[in-house]
Amino acid sequence: MNRMIPVGAITLALLMSGAVGLSCTPGQEGSYQAPDFRVTDLKGKTISLSDYKGKVLFLNFWATWCPPCRAEIPDFVEAYAEQKANGLEILGISLDSKGEEEVAAFVEKYKINYPVVLETRDNTEKIVEDYQPGQFIPTTIIIDKSGRVRHKQVGAVDKETLLKHFRRLAAE
Repeated sequence: MNRMIPVGAITLALLMSGAVGLSCTPGQEGSYQAPDFRVTDLKGKTISLSDYKGKVLFLNFWATWCPPCRAEIPDFVEAYAEQKANGLEILGISLDSKGEEEVAAFVEKYKINYPVVLETRDNTEKIVEDYQPGQFIPTTIIIDKSGRVRHKQVGAVDKETLLKHFRRLAAE
């Protein structure tokens, strides 16, 4: 008996597992001007895309209730601590609806050392609309030193992969 699994089912399973990274354009790395943004982080600091000029920025869409998100955060924390001085930047965009206190407690518990913003705060809903992370999290969008979106990773990103992308773009 010939049992075939629909390609869509396999693709969906791979995306949900984090085993596949999607580029901005199917089959190749993307490259388009990143939409500007102006958001306020949990500490009250206003952040805009222009703050990251000359640096490689990882926009990480995540939530406290998401197991793959929680699994990747320690790698992001380590990579940021190691490479911030070399131009690595991470902006965590929490898609939680439970509120600022819960997300702030999570940030403290996981010792997140990079800025975190809430989707429900100020103009942060616009960043989700403009960058379209999709329906699966975590999703990380990588912006190069000149402000161009270069890659979209659906699923968890480990430290090795994050640093590989960073080093390649930092060298350009």
